[in-house]
Amino acid sequence: MRAGYDLRLVPVMLVVVGLFGLGLGAALLESVEAMGGDAAGSTLDHYRAIAIDREFHAALGLTIWVAAASTAISLVGGVGAALVLRRLTRGRPVAYAFLQIPLAVPHLAIAVGLLTFASPGGWVSRLAFTVGLISAPAEFPALVYDSYGMGIILAYVMKEVPFLAVVATALLLRLDDDHTAVARTLGASRWQRFRHVTWPMIAPGVGSAALLVFAFVFAAFDTPYVLGRPYPAMLSVVAQRRFLSLELADRPGAMAFALVMTMLAGTLVWAYMRLSGGSAGRERPVIY
Repeated sequence: MRAGYDLRLVPVMLVVVGLFGLGLGAALLESVEAMGGDAAGSTLDHYRAIAIDREFHAALGLTIWVAAASTAISLVGGVGAALVLRRLTRGRPVAYAFLQIPLAVPHLAIAVGLLTFASPGGWVSRLAFTVGLISAPAEFPALVYDSYGMGIILAYVMKEVPFLAVVATALLLRLDDDHTAVARTLGASRWQRFRHVTWPMIAPGVGSAALLVFAFVFAAFDTPYVLGRPYPAMLSVVAQRRFLSLELADRPGAMAFALVMTMLAGTLVWAYMRLSGGSAGRERPVIY
């Protein structure tokens, strides 16, 4: 019997889809508006300009780099923390509760805290200067406002490692240990057991969560705005700066910029849905 749709969700979906659709439609209309001189009607010149915009290329490269590096480091750290937590025989509830604390801290709070501690004029640099490790606070390694976005990556790693660790821990606790026991009996090393037994069983769930992290970092604004440089800046920061330009002629280009970014983020969401949907029904049987 086919499951029917819950009609009670229709009013809510109409509001959500309607508001999003109206905003997206208005942005699309403004992005193709011809501005300046005697121009009138619609034009795709703003999208063509993005294709040759050096700032867009720099922002896209930085955004992909920050999102990929943050996701990769968080994935390794989160899965590693989950494996350690799984092997704990004492204090597991306390360690698990401690792991969830960063989930309640906003990204902006972590960014501001990192700025306070790790900036050239922050507490760590002044402490290093006081103890004689550096001759001036300005010599402290640039962890924020750097051209490679290391401060942004560090902020997201501090936030996303616990998130992926919680996801991986939940998946590991559902696994049947019989497969691992058989592999151990056959002489498989710890790494071989993880690579050939544990990882294939948790990869669909962890991979979906990691892709969700990538999409979130790709479109995030607050942390890159606080910890990033004016140039190169991430896509969200450039879009916001262009949107707030005092020149009204810049508004259609800003809308086109934001829509291109939306399409890229939408592609990531589509990939996430395909991955999570494709993995549905393929999970191994688990014993609770």
